[in-house]
Amino acid sequence: MLKAAFLTRGIHRNSDYFEQCLEENRYGSRITLLAFHRNELAGCCQMICESDYSKFNSQSIPEINDLIVFPEFRRNGIATVMMDELERIAAKHHHKVGLGVGLYKDYSTAMYLYLKRGYLPDQEGLVYKNEPAEPGTSVQVDDDLLLYFVLPLKNNEEYHKQRNHNDLIELNETSRGRD
Repeated sequence: MLKAAFLTRGIHRNSDYFEQCLEENRYGSRITLLAFHRNELAGCCQMICESDYSKFNSQSIPEINDLIVFPEFRRNGIATVMMDELERIAAKHHHKVGLGVGLYKDYSTAMYLYLKRGYLPDQEGLVYKNEPAEPGTSVQVDDDLLLYFVLPLKNNEEYHKQRNHNDLIELNETSRGRD
C-alpha cells in the first residue's frame, strides 16, 4: 500500500527501502505511522529507535524520520497529528526526540513546523551523510545535507493527550509495516 502510494506520486526511495522498513518494524527498531484522511492513505512518518546519527545514537535519542504528507492532503493538520503521536510514544522511554531536516527549499515547510513545535538545533552544525561538514570543505546540497534538531520531552501522558487534535485523521501504528 505505502510503496504503491509513493510510486504513484513520484516519490522515490531506494529499491530496498520498504522491505528494510518492514523488517525494522517487525524487530521493533522502527515505528511506522500511517495517516488516513477520510479512509484514504494520506501519508506516513517513522521513528528510528537507534539513529544512524552518532550524537543521537550515543545519547539514546530516537529519530523521527521521513515525515510525508501527500500533496493532496496537506493543510489538514496531518503532519502535526503524526508528530504528536511519535513524540508521545518517544516520551514513554526517552527524555528527548530528534530529527534531521534538509536544507533546501523543499524542506522549508517542514523546518517551519519543527521550529514552531519547539525543536532546536543540536548545536553540532551541518552534517553530510551523517558526518560533520567541516569549514572549508565542499558538500553537495541534496537530501544528505542536514541540520539535526532535538526536542526535550515531558514524560507525561496528559501533556501529550492535550496536544491531540480532533478526528482529522486516523493513525495506525503498525508493527507490521505494510508496504
